[in-house]
Amino acid sequence: MLVFDRAAVRRHRDRAAGTVGAVADVLRDAAERLLDRLDDTNRTFVDALDVGGRGIVAPLLRARGLSVVSTDLSPAMAALNRGPCVAADEEYLPFAPNSFDLIVASLSLHWVNDLPGALLQLRQTLRPEGLLLASLPALGTLAELRTALTEAETDITGGVSPRVSPFPALRDCAHLLQRAGFALPVADVEDIRLLYANPLALLADLRAAGETNAVRHRSRSVPPRGLFPAALARLPVEDARTAVSLRMAVMTGWAG
Repeated sequence: MLVFDRAAVRRHRDRAAGTVGAVADVLRDAAERLLDRLDDTNRTFVDALDVGGRGIVAPLLRARGLSVVSTDLSPAMAALNRGPCVAADEEYLPFAPNSFDLIVASLSLHWVNDLPGALLQLRQTLRPEGLLLASLPALGTLAELRTALTEAETDITGGVSPRVSPFPALRDCAHLLQRAGFALPVADVEDIRLLYANPLALLADLRAAGETNAVRHRSRSVPPRGLFPAALARLPVEDARTAVSLRMAVMTGWAG
């Protein structure tokens, strides 16, 4: 099933290569939470593959003494890593088997149509006893925005178009790793609460990160003029700031 428009994903990431610095703090926080899992193992890693790290993950890995190759669907985004990089589709990885002993995919696999197939390719790219660390937005991420948009669009037009990407349930993530052949698959969750003084900044951050709507069956028509103001007005408020959730599934699995 083709859920996502991969050409649109690439365009969004190409465009975001010039703006992603605006959300570097959020991306770095997510990456550091993921890489903290390395401190729980006594394995020594040498060669790492950074999948879709948007210029954030590769420097963090190099600071740990690893040799890093980065890959991204977008050539412009791949070039942000200031090191060896390859522009490649996550669904058709160009790396030989046993190329790396660590793969890190920080918030970068959720626009993939064939996630089981991509995970299988990542496992094959790992050396025996290599480690995959991956995070992706799980069900509950942007739930507040999804609900607000649905209610506002229903009120205005009487119908609904998909405007927020579907996300997997946490319980499905470990199963996906197991299905791809990883040993000791584990999936847990990190909840990150994002607060905005101006709710419009949420939409700006999604665009800056390359996270705008790429669902294949999204509406191509111009949204109703009052849709986004009406939806943003429905978002919850905490401490006088608009609040939304990033529910990050953290997945770890070992190559046999």
